[in-house]
Amino acid sequence: MKEKQKTRAPRNRTLFVDSDEIPRLKKALIPSSRLKCSQRNRIVLGDFETALEGITDRSVDLLFLDPPYNLDKNFGGWNFKERSIDDYGNYLDQVISALMPKLKRSATVYICGDWKTSVSIPAIAVKHLRIRNRITWEREKGRGARSNWKNCSEDIWFCTVSDRYTFHPDRVRLRRKVIAPYRDGAGAPKDWKSGAEGSFRDTAPSNLWNDITIPFWSMPENTDHPTQKSEKLLAKLILASSETGQLVLDPFLGSGTTAVVCRKLKRDFIGIERHPDYCLVAQKRLLQARPGDPIQGLEGGVFKERNSR
Repeated sequence: MKEKQKTRAPRNRTLFVDSDEIPRLKKALIPSSRLKCSQRNRIVLGDFETALEGITDRSVDLLFLDPPYNLDKNFGGWNFKERSIDDYGNYLDQVISALMPKLKRSATVYICGDWKTSVSIPAIAVKHLRIRNRITWEREKGRGARSNWKNCSEDIWFCTVSDRYTFHPDRVRLRRKVIAPYRDGAGAPKDWKSGAEGSFRDTAPSNLWNDITIPFWSMPENTDHPTQKSEKLLAKLILASSETGQLVLDPFLGSGTTAVVCRKLKRDFIGIERHPDYCLVAQKRLLQARPGDPIQGLEGGVFKERNSR
């Protein structure tokens, strides 16, 4: 794998696969053509259309859909080319149409996109699903542009199959610092608390997230995948929209974040990825994860602001 040839800084914690690990990790993967209905909590190598044949209809409780965005991107040698808005919409329509039979009537679907992709998502999603909201999260990494505004946000469209779905806002409250704490007439804190970290309030989750840290070189969850989502981001979606033991499907698994978070939060999962190298990285991450393991930014049942101690 290319990863082993890179020179890393002494404190760089980016996860990569050594050549001597490949046979063991590869053996644990399931080829998409061999996936069986009873197989869960495994990483599937291949295209998701083939793998869907091995997934029971109406079995998925939560679908995390993170397809290639509508831009030119190299995924370890596999290139996705930018298309017209109509062509990308047709692509997305085909993806969602193929996945719909696998979803329970009570299932939730989260669809990821950037500003350009989000032009297409609602137009296609509304044909199959009920759109509930659009989450916009700050992606603090990225380079500036000389002739345009810097792109530093992405969207996640919150959809459901029907009006019967799971949502637990109390599981995903955000602890925010209180800058000007109010007190009642007796001098007691009004809607806030005080602790070792100072004055804070555990707030209801909104559709604007500025607490997400993109994995970087000093974080043990970091990989060389170009569009890796953070464990914290997935944890919010999974905690809010699923129960312990329910099935989460990710047909574009990438470096395996969904699988890792599901294991930590005791959810079942099926993760599908077409790129062999990313599957190996995902499998290595999965082997290192255990139920109940910590997730960066989640502590004591609440999520912390970015750069909190």
